[in-house]
Amino acid sequence: MLWYLGIAGASVIWWLAYGQLIAFSEWATTLLPVDRQSHTGEAIAFFFYDVPKVLLLLTGIVFVTGVLRSWFSPERTRALLAGRRRIFGYPMAAALGVLTPFCSCSSVPLFIGFVSAGIPLGVTFAFLIAGPMVGPVGLGLLYGLVGWKIATIYLVFGFTIATIAGWVLGKMRLERYLQQWVRDLNAGPAADIPTERIDFVDRLKIGVEQVREIVGKVWIWVVVGISIGALIHGYVPEALMLRVMGGEAWWSVPAAVIVGVPMYTNAAGVIPIVEALLGKGAALGTTLAFMMSVIALSLPEMIILKQVLTYRLIAVFIAVVSAGILATGFLFNLIL
Repeated sequence: MLWYLGIAGASVIWWLAYGQLIAFSEWATTLLPVDRQSHTGEAIAFFFYDVPKVLLLLTGIVFVTGVLRSWFSPERTRALLAGRRRIFGYPMAAALGVLTPFCSCSSVPLFIGFVSAGIPLGVTFAFLIAGPMVGPVGLGLLYGLVGWKIATIYLVFGFTIATIAGWVLGKMRLERYLQQWVRDLNAGPAADIPTERIDFVDRLKIGVEQVREIVGKVWIWVVVGISIGALIHGYVPEALMLRVMGGEAWWSVPAAVIVGVPMYTNAAGVIPIVEALLGKGAALGTTLAFMMSVIALSLPEMIILKQVLTYRLIAVFIAVVSAGILATGFLFNLIL
């Protein structure tokens, strides 16, 4: 009974804390001797909002997937998604990403939960790409900015990129390039648990243990990654981006991707930049390539993913997604 009460209480506290993130970030920023409207104030408020948000998401998702993992061992999960069924796994994961209102770093906790549960890597990548790139917030704002036709085309291209990139990455069989602790987790004792015979309290204990193990390994890199993102969010000048992407030269699309990758913001944060770029005469394909790269390939996201993926796997991931983004940018510039 104590375990049930404890988990129920923790769930209420989690929900209340998540609902107060904006208020907390504003309050914490006022405690410091900075102007809230300054670059420093923007960076600090961004940090105080995003760090607890991502850590709360990471804790909640890892706990839930840990409990679910007590019913489905890695071997059973892989078998469920093997063969023909896995073909449907890519678009299903991409569709889940489209329906999930997360930025790139917020999608990482669910990605980690998928990987730790033994779900095929290509399927998890399809979610990780689609979630931030084609989320409902970005689509809604894009619809208001450029109309339903272009927003729909963007949705189709983003969903297609996520699905195909996930399939390509899955075919490359890159699981051996996961970090060793993730491979050990997938091959560890959870695979031998008699999943039908343990009671629900034991399943809750497994979830808590997963939180202790996974969150304990990656939390510091969440803080480091978001710290870098906050600095970029607060200090990178919009004028610089306009100079790089304001024209329609062939190199503007790759330049937009190069400029976008080191940045970090969510769909709501990047839409005003998109509006400014379009207002200054940037080509639509160039602007969308920039938007995709900011959301799907942010540097803070890569720093957090480094705790799960090796450098080689991160490089392959960036190369495949960048190819899709470049193709989208060039095609939009060609047809519009």
